[in-house]
Order: sequence, then C-alpha cells, then structure tokens
Amino acid sequence: MAAKPSGLGKGLGALLGDANSPIKNTIVNRAGVPEIDIVKITPNPDQPRKTFDEIALQDLANSIKEHGVIQPITIREVGVDSYQIISGERRFRASQLAGKTKIPAYIRKADDQQLLVMGLVENLQREDLDPIEIAQSYQRLIEEGNLTQEELGEKVGKNHATIANSLRLLKLPPEIQTGLINGDISEGHAKALLSLSDENQQKEIYSEIIDKGLSVRATEELVKRKKESSKQGSKKGNSSKSNEQTEIQSKLESKLKTKVSLQVSSKGNGKITIPFKNSDEMNAIVALLEKIQ
Repeated sequence: MAAKPSGLGKGLGALLGDANSPIKNTIVNRAGVPEIDIVKITPNPDQPRKTFDEIALQDLANSIKEHGVIQPITIREVGVDSYQIISGERRFRASQLAGKTKIPAYIRKADDQQLLVMGLVENLQREDLDPIEIAQSYQRLIEEGNLTQEELGEKVGKNHATIANSLRLLKLPPEIQTGLINGDISEGHAKALLSLSDENQQKEIYSEIIDKGLSVRATEELVKRKKESSKQGSKKGNSSKSNEQTEIQSKLESKLKTKVSLQVSSKGNGKITIPFKNSDEMNAIVALLEKIQ
C-alpha cells in the first residue's frame, strides 16, 4: 500500500484539481507534462515567500543542471502564451540560474484568491516560511477573500486556534517581528511576549532575550515575574490612593458637615460630589466652602 503523502490539510492537489491543461504545439516531457518557455512565465507578485536563500537556490540550480526539474511547477494562463506562477517559484528561479530555457509545468485555471491560497498551501507544504510571512498571508486571505478565521482554517487545513495564534504575531512591535523574521527569536519567544499587554515591557524583555540569549522557558519565567511585579505595583498604587482618598474625604466631610463622595481614577483625575436635600443645605455648604482657605 502506497504511503500517504504528508502535508497540510487536503493539500495543494485537492485545491488545484487533477486535470492538467496541455496547450497545442507545446512540447511535453516523458511524463506528459508540458515544457514551457521560461521567458513566458512571470512570478506571482503576491507570493507569500519574499526572500530566498541564495546559497540554497544555487545548490538547487546545480542539481537542476545535472538532473533537471524533478517536480514540475504549477502555473496559470494570464494572457496569450503568457503565464504566472501559482507554486514553485524557487524551482523557477533555480532553473533560471541553471540556464534552462524551458521548465515542466502544470497549467491550471485560478482566480486571484485561489492563486493566493494555492501559493500559501504550496509553501507551507514544501518550504519554511517564517512565522510573520505565514501570519501576513493568513491576514491577506482573510481581508481579500472576505473569510472568517474558521473558513480560512478549512482552506489551509489548520484549526481556528492555530490561525488565531498566528495572526496575533502581527500585533507585536515591528522590531520584534523583524527579530522573528531574522530568526533572532523563535515563535515560542514571541508567544511568551504576547502575554504582556504593555508594548514597552515586550520591548524590554525582547532586548534581554537578545542580549542574554534566553531560552523560551527562561523568557516565560521572566514574563511571569514581570506580570506579577506589575500586579503588585498596581495593588500598592490603588491602596495608596484609597488611603489618601479616605483622608481627604474625611476632612471635607468634617469641614462641610455633610457626606462627601470623592472618586479618583487610576490616571489621577476624578470628581468630588457634595449632595444636598434643599436650597438651605446648598447655601450652607456654599458658605462653608467660602470659609475654607
């Protein structure tokens, strides 16, 4: 029994369908796959992967020189004798480096949304997109395809929690996102930082991760201590304000000989409320206020 291919969800094949669309007068290889002139093919500008490892690309080009393109790329027709890559841009670029003039390609029909889905699924199956590239692709699919996170999950074979956690990475400060892209921190580090709501605290701990080479576990412990420290500081602040508020309120009530409500927000602003039952009480309060130096 043949081994079941690994991959993401239903995979690119299920999204693309099985039918190839050979073009008249087009050369095909031994497997019956059309060989398309490279000059007639353009990359997909919305390709999720934006950077390619030049050394790895050259290694692939050397392999293609010796063995040819083993796995055909997938393209769509965008004009008369003109095509755009759906998946396989790395193989396309390596073939160019190898000096190839033709490349085996499956030809499919796809609208722009399908194109983005296919490119994303293909990359998730075959290449290591960094976490930010994945999150940006998810976000773009949601916005341009008018999809919910659940619908997107069905398209790419991921559960809702995975999609949601990926999208949260885009809420990190730009410098931390860059660190994630460059591999300075891992996605585990990023998730730990996301548990902090304060951006300055995120940046502060990010700097410590870089400077001290902290592990994910050590980062989680540091974040935990930071949150506990902030919580205790907040309680102290509230307690201090509460005592001060009580003292001022008591003084006012003593001076005005009536109940006084003093409300102070965490920002330091607030209001003093002095209730009265009738105009006589009001005039009495006003008279007392005028006497307060």
